[in-house]
Amino acid sequence: MNFIRSRWALISIAAIFGISAYAANFLFSKKDGYVGAEPVVFSQNTEASVEAAAEELPKITHIKTPASVKAIYMTSWVAGTTDWRESLVELIDSTELNSIVIDVKDYSGHLSFEPTDPVLKEIGSAEKRIPDVKEFINELHQKNIYVIARISVFQDPFMVKARPDLAVKKNNGSVWKDYKGITWIDPASKEYWDYIIRISKECEKSGFDELNFDYIRFPSDGNMKDISYDFWDEKTPKAEVMKNFYKYLSGGLKEIDITLSADLFGMTTWNEDDLNIGQVLGDAGQYFDYVAPMVYPSHYPATFQGYKNPAAHPYEIVYSAMVRGSEKLLAASTTPSKLRPWLQDFDLGADYGITEVRAQKKAVYDAGLTSWMLWAPSNKYTEGALD
Repeated sequence: MNFIRSRWALISIAAIFGISAYAANFLFSKKDGYVGAEPVVFSQNTEASVEAAAEELPKITHIKTPASVKAIYMTSWVAGTTDWRESLVELIDSTELNSIVIDVKDYSGHLSFEPTDPVLKEIGSAEKRIPDVKEFINELHQKNIYVIARISVFQDPFMVKARPDLAVKKNNGSVWKDYKGITWIDPASKEYWDYIIRISKECEKSGFDELNFDYIRFPSDGNMKDISYDFWDEKTPKAEVMKNFYKYLSGGLKEIDITLSADLFGMTTWNEDDLNIGQVLGDAGQYFDYVAPMVYPSHYPATFQGYKNPAAHPYEIVYSAMVRGSEKLLAASTTPSKLRPWLQDFDLGADYGITEVRAQKKAVYDAGLTSWMLWAPSNKYTEGALD
């Protein structure tokens, strides 16, 4: 469903999957079949050095979540390209937009800026794509723009290279890859959950106002007959594993009091099961402040709701998804106001321009909701569709 997010790259594949010299030597004990240094531990219990580092940083302020979030997405590479990012800031400044989602950890597993946390520094996943991240966020805040950090979770080729013991495996014990060649972390690894919490706290210290988590699911789109897990017992329901992760994550971040949001497949608004990836809309609604189903009309199968080409029916697809999603959140004893969908602003299945983007916005409003985010992997948005 969200393959569009990984097929558009602004740099070469070699650069995306480049591994630091440190990571190349990040080996494991003999009992795991590796020799070399002991692996870095991601535990949350070594906070003294982190706090000491934080004391040296200037005071960070945050912007309150807007009543109606209207956001666009920006890759880390664009965020590090002054001219391009300035054009997007100008777009926000001159339209109804009030928020921006910036990649902090994308599907490559790399962090987009240098962390202050010594454990994260030692792991070496940063690429410094946004060398002036704090200054940029401060500039956005001065314009009253709400800044959201996007963190791709269990898709993590970098960490699989550094810690193959945490990876999703083939039945023979080697590392499993999906059809795009991307590797995944076992979603039941609590050690990795701590790593995500560390990254999240680093984002808050850098000035981000909200944390948005993507790829919070079990892998799919690969050979599912040749897949195994070292941490998941393959008996506990996948949805329960993910719900435990949501609970652990929100609990681990409670002390920093920051808004949390979760990206989910668009079909979570329709399906009664977990899509075999562990995603249940109501479960996410219990632990996140906002849930963002990716209701791109192009991503629904042919004949969905009787439409030969769902991409050609943006209003109908998004409206029905919002109505169904609202019902599911109410059934989970939470509120439909947590729905903040990702909308389509790219061509796939049909040409998307002013009419199609506006139709999706109208669908959100007609369903009684007010917030949305636009996804364009090219980072080029349809200005005429914005008020």
